Amino acid sequence: MRQRPRGDSRGILAPDRMLRQVRFRRHLPAELLRPWIEHYWFVDWELTEPFAQHVVPHPAVNLVFRRDGDDPACGEVAGVGLALFSITLTGVGRVSGVQFRPGGFHPFWHGSVAELTGHRRPLADLAERWPPAREPTGDTCDGTDADRCRRLDALLTGGAPQAGADPVTEEVIRLVEEIRTDRTVLRVDAFARRHGLTTRRLQRLFLERVGVGPKWVIRRYRIQEVIEQATGGPPPDWARLAADLGYSDQAHLVREFSAVTGTSPAAYARSLA
Repeated sequence: MRQRPRGDSRGILAPDRMLRQVRFRRHLPAELLRPWIEHYWFVDWELTEPFAQHVVPHPAVNLVFRRDGDDPACGEVAGVGLALFSITLTGVGRVSGVQFRPGGFHPFWHGSVAELTGHRRPLADLAERWPPAREPTGDTCDGTDADRCRRLDALLTGGAPQAGADPVTEEVIRLVEEIRTDRTVLRVDAFARRHGLTTRRLQRLFLERVGVGPKWVIRRYRIQEVIEQATGGPPPDWARLAADLGYSDQAHLVREFSAVTGTSPAAYARSLA
């Protein structure tokens, strides 16, 4: 089990620019919650002019609490985002977020996670489906990071499943993690055979428990790898990177990257200079 939160910026476009404008950090949840929750993420800002941020979403559900100025905090469940997520921040505000592991929200939701895909649902609308939505959440953005972590732990621990109680979901979480970390995973049919599953069975499992199909997950992690490579230093050899990630050629990489981010990989890399 991971002992510290991820330190990469995968999916965040122009992360250095973001860190000059807002305070962003990640924390691990209580140990009981770590099989299903990737990390908590906090963003605080105090801006003199609007700031726009763009993110290529992970194949994960997020629980998000946001407070602008002196307004009360409001909460929502954000299903897997299919498109580029863009937000403009103004004035003073705070966000306390929970990123579930891909597949990790399913035991809390007790239904198909695909119902949430592409949607952001206010907690007030989910009280009948998700018990934590009935709890008071007004202070989730208050206090120190430790205070915020404790409140999120308390909110989620009561509805947490027992480890080993849902072996199918735990298998799906492992499968998605393998796709994320193993760059040789390029085809759904080959990946299904590797794990003794039919392609159809793998697709059903991912749709129900992750919210998107395995092909989408593979493509999304490839795009995030391209973003990471473009962000980490001198621009890579795009043709070689395209071959390493299983694109048919460099033009294929450019088309997919542009469709998701709205710009080409080379133009994105130049924008960071």
